[in-house]
Amino acid sequence: MFQYCLFDLDGTLTDPKEGITRSVQHALKYFGIEEPDLDRLEPFIGPPLKDSFMEFYGLSEEQALKAVEVYRERFAPVGVLENEIIPGTGQMLAHAREKGIHLAVASSKPLVFVRQILRHFQIEEYFEVVVGSELDGTRGSKEEVVEEALRQLGILEMDPADKKSLCAMIGDRKFDIQGAIAHGLTGIGVSFGYAGEGELSVAGADMVADTMEQLERILLGDELLEKNEH
Repeated sequence: MFQYCLFDLDGTLTDPKEGITRSVQHALKYFGIEEPDLDRLEPFIGPPLKDSFMEFYGLSEEQALKAVEVYRERFAPVGVLENEIIPGTGQMLAHAREKGIHLAVASSKPLVFVRQILRHFQIEEYFEVVVGSELDGTRGSKEEVVEEALRQLGILEMDPADKKSLCAMIGDRKFDIQGAIAHGLTGIGVSFGYAGEGELSVAGADMVADTMEQLERILLGDELLEKNEH
């Protein structure tokens, strides 16, 4: 059983597709780009927004920063709660806490929105530490977010062997697994989020859970941690 578990938010604990994709759609429209298919905007779920605007729509860094500003004009008042908690999340977190596991959120989403979402779904109480990025883009990478979560948990300098066996980072995208690897944690992917085909295993996930129930069994030590092929 793990003693410390760090969770991504979007696509791992909640499904934010409607709020994020409609807000991206709103930002793209500012630049004269019409994208009616929300499914095509799913890759924006997970990585830092600025990077995604540059990568997927060829915006310059200056334009991408403006796009993030326009995105938040819709996301802050409306999109943040166009969101659904993934079934079984509350039960999984409650059981983990009952077993004495220390829980944290490590999200690239701005902290102010992370806390708002956790409060909305009444799961903030389960987490000892909640870390996100800042609105100015500070601490935007997953590696930085994971580092700060480990620091706040007081285990940043834990022995590497213990860190690998006792600490897990759980997420639905390659960025979460990369953050786990960068800090020597066990990386656990979830296939019910927004990863592309094979993305999690290629990134080096130690295991991939297909359901919230399976994830709970892994975290509580009820299922052997064996590399899963996805």
